[in-house]
Amino acid sequence: MEMTRRQALVLGAAAVGAAGGASALAPRAARAGDADEFETLRRRWATLLTGGTADPADPDVVRALSDVDDAAESVWQAMDTGADAATPWPDLPLTATDGVNANACLNRLLTLAVAWATEGAAKHGDGAVLAAIVGALDLVYCKRYNENARELGNWWNWEIGCPKTLAQILVLLPGQVPADQLANHLRVIGHFVPNADRRTNYPSLAETGANRMDKAVIVALSGIVGRDPDRIALARDGVSDVRDSGRYGIFQYVTRGDGFYRDGSFIQHDSIPYVGSYGAVLLDDISRLLLLLAGSSWAITDPNQNVVLDAVSASYAPFLTSGAMMDCVRGRAVSRQHSSDHDAGHGIVDSVLLLAQGAPASYAASFRALAKGWLRRDTARPYLATATLPQLVAAKAVLADGGVTATPEPEYHRQFPHQDRIVHRRRDWSFTLGLSSDRIFRYECGNGENLHGWYTGDGMTYLYLADDLAQFSDGFWPTVDPYRLPGVTVGTEPRADAVSHGTSGPIAFDAWVGGTSLADRYGAVGMAFTSYDRTITARKSWFLLDDAVVALGAGIARSGDEHPVLSVVENRNLHAGGTNRLLVDGHRQPDDLGWQGRFGGARWAHLDGVGGYVFGGDATLHAERAERTGSWHDINTGSDTAGNGDELTRRYLTLWFDHGTTPSDAGYQYVLLPTASAAATARWAADPPVRVLANTAAVQAIQVSRPRLTMATFQAAGQAGRLATDGPAAVLVAADGARITVAVSDPSRTAETVRVTLPFPVRRLTDADDTVRLVSAGPRAVLAVAVGGSSGATHTAALLR
Repeated sequence: MEMTRRQALVLGAAAVGAAGGASALAPRAARAGDADEFETLRRRWATLLTGGTADPADPDVVRALSDVDDAAESVWQAMDTGADAATPWPDLPLTATDGVNANACLNRLLTLAVAWATEGAAKHGDGAVLAAIVGALDLVYCKRYNENARELGNWWNWEIGCPKTLAQILVLLPGQVPADQLANHLRVIGHFVPNADRRTNYPSLAETGANRMDKAVIVALSGIVGRDPDRIALARDGVSDVRDSGRYGIFQYVTRGDGFYRDGSFIQHDSIPYVGSYGAVLLDDISRLLLLLAGSSWAITDPNQNVVLDAVSASYAPFLTSGAMMDCVRGRAVSRQHSSDHDAGHGIVDSVLLLAQGAPASYAASFRALAKGWLRRDTARPYLATATLPQLVAAKAVLADGGVTATPEPEYHRQFPHQDRIVHRRRDWSFTLGLSSDRIFRYECGNGENLHGWYTGDGMTYLYLADDLAQFSDGFWPTVDPYRLPGVTVGTEPRADAVSHGTSGPIAFDAWVGGTSLADRYGAVGMAFTSYDRTITARKSWFLLDDAVVALGAGIARSGDEHPVLSVVENRNLHAGGTNRLLVDGHRQPDDLGWQGRFGGARWAHLDGVGGYVFGGDATLHAERAERTGSWHDINTGSDTAGNGDELTRRYLTLWFDHGTTPSDAGYQYVLLPTASAAATARWAADPPVRVLANTAAVQAIQVSRPRLTMATFQAAGQAGRLATDGPAAVLVAADGARITVAVSDPSRTAETVRVTLPFPVRRLTDADDTVRLVSAGPRAVLAVAVGGSSGATHTAALLR
């Protein structure tokens, strides 16, 4: 492309500015002795964007440079560099009143700026590219993104999207932007982001979580570019929220609203479990800002930084399996075509490796070990195949470090009462639940995103297998039947696309949602369920064991609708051409697409590559093989996140129970045996180690013979076998010879004290939380558990009998 006259003038002006020319609007001068420090920080951030100097003989570096070149060439060829251009890209007119197109233009300019600043890239140091970037920045300023513009449309474009991208472009172009234009750019950033503390278009609203961190980064970078020490200090103080005495700071635990909770939960947008999306942004920002300011006059020294450092293992790692971030904590981001669970997981890996560079030694060692394990195990989307240059440097260093032992897939059960989520982890499989309550949204939608997420919080079950790491990233969300998500009990009436003003979601109606856990290994989880339109009610429970998940449903009722009510056991993505063998009671079922089967009295089923299913009760099992076609645009029409309309086709194997159109007290029971063989499934069905003690709307409970466990969820006072409570509770009792361990919670959060009557006498209490006391030793021992104010947390006690 030839250099236009306007570009030549811009380059000339840039040279004058670099030589010392200034104007009344020039950036604030640095204080004495600060100049080198500003440049040091600028270089640090530039290296975070470009990777610095890399080995040109490394094949991964060659591939990453090629990606930089391809991305830059694509936007370069489409760019209008004419002197009379009304916008840098014709498909992004700056006449639009909202900030979407301005943000998109700046993102493309950042792509060019990274290529211009990256050593080894084809456009590195290219004068024509530089002139085009500088000219286009001025055009965007003059036409749309300036301090006189009104915030219309999504506030995020004005206060985060545009200024963050603009600030990073300026970091990459030191001394190349004319002084008066640089002053304009810094002024518009300062106008829309005066600080990290408040929403500019709504000053009484305090920023929290990822939004606060985004703004802190913006303020810091603009302070570095403008050589303004006070502005960098404002960014540092915003992280800790000095303005409001730490009330909205990042380095604190919260008890309501947005932020990190002591149980590992992370909430954003008031009621959405969000560690895998907004939480990922927060972690990325804080890891970069800590590294950026380390050792400088503005180093972050908040003594409570351990809140974020501890969150790596408490909040992030539980939901990261073999490099994939579980979708149950990603909100509306699951509907974004270019943001899969593996993409989100890779972002966490990046942040953890950055944190490791400045964290205390004990944290740093743990972070590197976690990252190395995630990097090695992600075979569905190998990290090095898509990593950028900056990411490659850190990842290759940890992979080559023989002193770092990769952390394996964990084996534990964890519950997060403040966000209605659980994770059950085993070495070759992981299981989690999407739940909702009168505290947590059923799902999140808004801005044209997640249009069919209606039932993802109604008890959706997610099974992750080591041999099927692409289950939810391989076209699942645009092709799965949204009325048949695994685990849910649902009406099949047609629903309209989800809409909301801004981003929000419907809150659920019931309080009794949650469970209890024992020894970080076993869990009992329950859900009082009322459908979105209040026409369906049910009680659902899941009991999580070493090699199995036992699912019970009871009290399923609906009136006044002609559409069937289903409880879905499985809806497995078999990918584009899967023909996984299905056995029902040992008999192979057809592989033909479109096949449906109905099995009264079925005892077990087995799906190759997934595992086994064992059924109880008298519900009739239905099965189907089907191909489903959809596009990402069907579920996301967002202005800057919309998917394309290309059709995808995936095959599914679905298992479900049909309760009819007007069930009055229907139920189900099944056992999921992940990775089990057909023979092992048949043996379980013939000699089950689990017995159902109760499956009613009031009580759901099982007894396990290997190991000896009794697990129950009580909606109110009730009895299961010889285990009883005088109020709502989740209870888990383990017997190991004379030693008894009891775990109790009140998921409803309505009781002050729950009395639990055990099936046997005990001699004494040997160890217990302060909230547990032994009221009676026998003939049936009684425990009093002070659950009031504990927000659904588990209380434990050990006894001898």
